[in-house]
Amino acid sequence: MTSAHRILLITILLCLFGALVVFEASTTESLDTYSNKYTLTVQQVKWMGVGMLALAVSASLPITFWKKVAPGMYAIGVLGLLCIFIPGIGVRVNGAHRWLQIAGFRFQPVEIMKFGMVLYFAHWLSKHQKLGPFATLTLLPVTLVMLQPDLGSTLILLSIAFGMYFVAKAPVKPLLITMVVGLVGVCILIFSSPYRMQRVTTLFNPEADPLGEGYHVHQITLALGNGGLFGTGLGQSKQKYRYIPELSTDSIFSIVAEETGFAGATVIISLFALLIFSFFTSMNSLEEHSFEYLCTAGITIWLSSQIILNLGAVVALFPLTGIPLPFISRGGTSLVTVLTAIGIFLSLTRRQITPMLKSKWLHHPFSRSRKVPNTRLNRTQTHK
Repeated sequence: MTSAHRILLITILLCLFGALVVFEASTTESLDTYSNKYTLTVQQVKWMGVGMLALAVSASLPITFWKKVAPGMYAIGVLGLLCIFIPGIGVRVNGAHRWLQIAGFRFQPVEIMKFGMVLYFAHWLSKHQKLGPFATLTLLPVTLVMLQPDLGSTLILLSIAFGMYFVAKAPVKPLLITMVVGLVGVCILIFSSPYRMQRVTTLFNPEADPLGEGYHVHQITLALGNGGLFGTGLGQSKQKYRYIPELSTDSIFSIVAEETGFAGATVIISLFALLIFSFFTSMNSLEEHSFEYLCTAGITIWLSSQIILNLGAVVALFPLTGIPLPFISRGGTSLVTVLTAIGIFLSLTRRQITPMLKSKWLHHPFSRSRKVPNTRLNRTQTHK
């Protein structure tokens, strides 16, 4: 089985499991909000369908298409982050400006920014690695995201930018200096913000205020403890009854651990590890410094950093930052953009795609031309 086969199979498995866990985690919230315990699950399944369609379409498009639209996707991401602060379009939720609502649809532009940054940096870094323009291209979206405020997404964007710059084999010394400056900046942002500082102190001592600031971490810890080795069983979670905040989104892995236990959690983590490993192995067949190579690296860094931050927060290794778990957390914008990125990877490694993705309806005028056998010549040679 090739890397492309594994990635496609793992993606489908994680999405299906994610829909199941969203149903398990969101029934109470859905019943309270919509008077129907299936509403949030149906929404997630619909977004999964949209995401799979986006995956198929993005996989069918040629590499040249993604190179052409890369600057536009970066610009759309920045524009979306700017529109967040426009009254009537930007939506304020829990004291943060992170959402846009247009024509009845609500989405997070930072997810589009992650996608656009991967594409544009792959396009830009394949040609040059100048530190000044790189810093400008990085600081613009990072500043807008910090103003929301959203520290978790800021860390993801910084990981994508610095990771891709390193993979592009840019000069190491300027990169290290820039990373140190960036780390100092993040520390300043944490210590200058009371609510961020509170999250850090809660991480080290959640029992100091178990009913206040430490409530979220405390309830997640209870869910992990209840799971034991093999879990309480599907549908048997106690913490899903509105004990854990943001249960079906940021904290959904706590329900996975409670209902399937250490064994089930290990299986899911292993699937994520195999997914990332498959991305790494696929890079060996791509030309270094090429758009394809850097884009694959960017997708790998994006997914791995988001998985690490989410799982690390659930097991109390990192402060809670509101980062969704790819493929599993409830949320349309995140799911669709991640599945689109998977489709782009399949487009970059077209020769490894399954026959299903090579069906006639996915062919287009820009596809690589296929060699047509010269039957007349073959007949002549056979006759001779």
